[in-house]
Amino acid sequence: MAGGIDRVTKAAADAGLDIEIRRMGASTRTAEEAAAQCGCTVAQIVKSLIFQGEASGRLFLFLVSGVNQLDLTKAAALTGEPLKRADPRQIRDETGFAIGGVAPIGHLIAIPAFADETLLGFDRVWAAAGAHDAVFAAEPRAMVKSAQAVVAKLTS
Repeated sequence: MAGGIDRVTKAAADAGLDIEIRRMGASTRTAEEAAAQCGCTVAQIVKSLIFQGEASGRLFLFLVSGVNQLDLTKAAALTGEPLKRADPRQIRDETGFAIGGVAPIGHLIAIPAFADETLLGFDRVWAAAGAHDAVFAAEPRAMVKSAQAVVAKLTS
């Protein structure tokens, strides 16, 4: 199995997304840490949140601005089932990423993805790139397309 950063690099290339992955040398696990390292606003940080369907056990990816909270009622309506927090071990085993480094692309499995519409209001956003200190910048629509994410209102 290729490392997370390698998978993100390959997935971006396969999707035609031109990115440069940066290793920051310090943690970018939280939106605040990432914004400080990237020199952008917290709102420009893409949080990659993984939830699990209560009935199916399937994982779902939600891409949300760093300043927003995912509305679980809206998210559940999109997935068609109630959601719960996924177990960190399951996230790592199925996606290949540890919490804090979950990227929008490059997962080991095909994962249904949803992107909050507020991300499209920026010229550039920053997302995790497969490790706790790795990030990449992208134009939001291109990133959403490469993640094959459905754009929706995910916040209150």
